[in-house]
Amino acid sequence: MEASTTIRGMIQGNVIFVPDYQRAYSWETDSEDKKRRHVNVFIEDLEDYLKSLSGNVSTPYYFGHFLYERIDENRYAIIDGQQRLTTITICLSAAFNTIQKIRDLSDDECDLKEDVLKRRNTYRFSTVQYDNQLFRDYVFNEEKTDHYNLETTSAHRIVAAYDYFISKMEKMPIEHLIQIVNSIVSASCTTHIVNGETEAIQMFIFQNNRGKRPSHLEIIKAQFMYNIHIYGGSEAKELIDEVRNRFEHIYRSISDIDEYVDEDDVLSYTLQVYANTLWAPNTSDYINKHLEEDNRLEFIQDFSLSLDKSFNNISRLLKDRTNDVNIEAALLVGGKDVAIPFFIKAYSNGCPSETISRLAKSLGDILLRHSLVSSRADLKARLNNAFKGFNGIHIDNIEGTIHWLKTANEYWGGHWNNSNLDIALRERWGSNDHQLAKVILWKYENYLIADKGKSGYAPIHYYSIKKPHLEHIAPRTENGEKAAAGYDVYDEEFVEKYLLCLGNFLLLSAPHNESIGNKPFEVKRDSYNQLKQQREIQDLTAEDHIWNREKIAKRNESIISFVLENL
Repeated sequence: MEASTTIRGMIQGNVIFVPDYQRAYSWETDSEDKKRRHVNVFIEDLEDYLKSLSGNVSTPYYFGHFLYERIDENRYAIIDGQQRLTTITICLSAAFNTIQKIRDLSDDECDLKEDVLKRRNTYRFSTVQYDNQLFRDYVFNEEKTDHYNLETTSAHRIVAAYDYFISKMEKMPIEHLIQIVNSIVSASCTTHIVNGETEAIQMFIFQNNRGKRPSHLEIIKAQFMYNIHIYGGSEAKELIDEVRNRFEHIYRSISDIDEYVDEDDVLSYTLQVYANTLWAPNTSDYINKHLEEDNRLEFIQDFSLSLDKSFNNISRLLKDRTNDVNIEAALLVGGKDVAIPFFIKAYSNGCPSETISRLAKSLGDILLRHSLVSSRADLKARLNNAFKGFNGIHIDNIEGTIHWLKTANEYWGGHWNNSNLDIALRERWGSNDHQLAKVILWKYENYLIADKGKSGYAPIHYYSIKKPHLEHIAPRTENGEKAAAGYDVYDEEFVEKYLLCLGNFLLLSAPHNESIGNKPFEVKRDSYNQLKQQREIQDLTAEDHIWNREKIAKRNESIISFVLENL
């Protein structure tokens, strides 16, 4: 493998694999966050390059720098660049498989495929062990064609990337497919090969290349491994195996949670638990300080274990939220840096599920109040002593502290009491408040499902509503547009006091909301037949089928009373 080469020159004759203690496949396809659409950008950049070619003069496409550790002759562990190389492999496999559905490969094309993908039973590239069979079955061999039993988020991403490339390539003429293949395999790249893990880790820590910037978690993992190599002595091998196993578990957990929680945020939550304070210290300073001390190896072991527990317990938390609406509510309104450290402690100490649900109810209530009243008061300061004293099982002190915050009148704790909450709920609701309004209406829905406090009905989960939207029953109008029939007069009082209040809001699925728009109230009313609160609107307007300020005010008081009594 030469220092300056091509993609084909880098891969051919070699076996390259991603070590299990490295990150699994993390590039996304068609993400809602445009900055995370790495797979889309990969093919778009390549297409832009192909369009830029003129005549016979061209500069090879550049795929960046790759860092490897040599394991033995022709076998390499990729230390940096695995996301790019994984995507290159997926793209090439999709291209070759598409071509083969049109015609047989030529002899040269067969040689090329064997050089960069697979020669008989020798695969040129392997991803992490727990995704690798799926990778071979779905990407290389097309033996698996369904999406059933994909065990990790990274497996879903592998499948999504391959499907995306196939969907694009099936529409391309074969000449263009061949051009894509040739551009990739002839693209230039640089490599650096080290013969020992210590040097590889040093290179990883200090190297900046074109790829995705390493997270703090990745840097810390590299620092831990490096310090073990330097200071581990006769125990180095056992300690390295331990840390590798911890991070294999961590990356498995990341695959489950990283659409919801950023891994560096989990690092902060771990620091909060490890240091036993809701004010997490600076990550780099804290880690570096402990790595300079004589007990650095004990710290590495302890903190790696804490990280492993945190990622595993957040994975458990996210699974439990699908069964427990209290957990779901506690995670919907922000304040994760307050709630999640409590949950990590609870799960780590074997807290019973009933107690975790009670903890979630208390935390969810105060976090929603905090978001509604928009207080600048530091909620962490009021909860920190309860957090420090929390042993992970008994929550009486936490519930007592939160109850005091909800009822206190003095300045230190009075920011979140019912008086301030009532004022906040009666304010005009702008577009920035829509998520809070949706959460309130979801809670109100479950209150109505339980027949206003009477048991016997199962609550619905927020995630069960397809893309929850906030519907203005009396619609907002713009540019002089008149509201359709069935609504109150849009005078100054109505617009200022009634149009943007909770009583005029309704929780709908996105498809439902988009289908009714600014239609007459009679049409909307007929469609309100799914949730309890929708049928509540039908009951309120049963006599005249008119949605006016009196009915909005009545419903507004009902929702506010529910919040004050139950939150």
